[in-house]
Amino acid sequence: MRKSTVYYVVAVLMLVGVFGYEFILNQKEKTKLVEQGANTKQLTNDFFLPSSTTGQIVHHEGYSLSYSEPHEQAEWVAYELKKEQLSNTNFERPYFEVDKAVKTGAAHWRNYKNSGYDRGHLCPAGDRSYRKSVYDETFLTSNISPQEHDFNAGIWNTLEQKVRYWASKYDGVFVVTGGILENHLKTIGEEQVAVPNQFYKIILDNNKGTIKMIAFLIPHKNSNEPLYKFVVSVDEVEKLTGIDFFPELDDSIENKLEASSNYKNWSFN
Repeated sequence: MRKSTVYYVVAVLMLVGVFGYEFILNQKEKTKLVEQGANTKQLTNDFFLPSSTTGQIVHHEGYSLSYSEPHEQAEWVAYELKKEQLSNTNFERPYFEVDKAVKTGAAHWRNYKNSGYDRGHLCPAGDRSYRKSVYDETFLTSNISPQEHDFNAGIWNTLEQKVRYWASKYDGVFVVTGGILENHLKTIGEEQVAVPNQFYKIILDNNKGTIKMIAFLIPHKNSNEPLYKFVVSVDEVEKLTGIDFFPELDDSIENKLEASSNYKNWSFN
């Protein structure tokens, strides 16, 4: 065998070895992230979580989620927004990243490119601006859903700001949010990311000794209607999603609160 051939074979074997080693390291890293996401509750995630219809719950430092692989997005994202976490810090926006903690594989951000839809945050970056690491987490693709720009920047943004107002007024709230995921929705991108026709947000206040909750169900289009026009019972959202939002509450409390669409205990000023 000629010397040049030997060198070529050795070089190929070395390349194969390097790429193989990197592949193994990447797989180990992904496995570690999946295990951490499945088993760890940190900081703001130590609270009542909804049920999962998908069996795939992921915990991050600043929020938890239940990922729906058929729809390539979270069926819910849940977190606690404490009063002391409210911040006006303007961190530099990072690039969107695929969430490696999703064991079935989260959708890639490229699905949204040229789709005509915003990468709409479910847990808003503005709710996690008290520290750079939790702010950056909100740019994982498991935390976004396709949203029309006018909706995202309009009525949905108004509701997000109202949640921050309530977090300040009531010394912290729990938040659960997502799109209504159902069959035969419009999709975008190669991975067929579903575009919800409606989005919901449920807020629970448990800081004054008496639990109260409020739910919003908003069609996926901008509106100039006041927010209270979109208040519904939690039961209504549960019927649409199949999710049990507060399963660890005492049944007598849960049943009464979730059946009500009364918003009189919430300040809309």
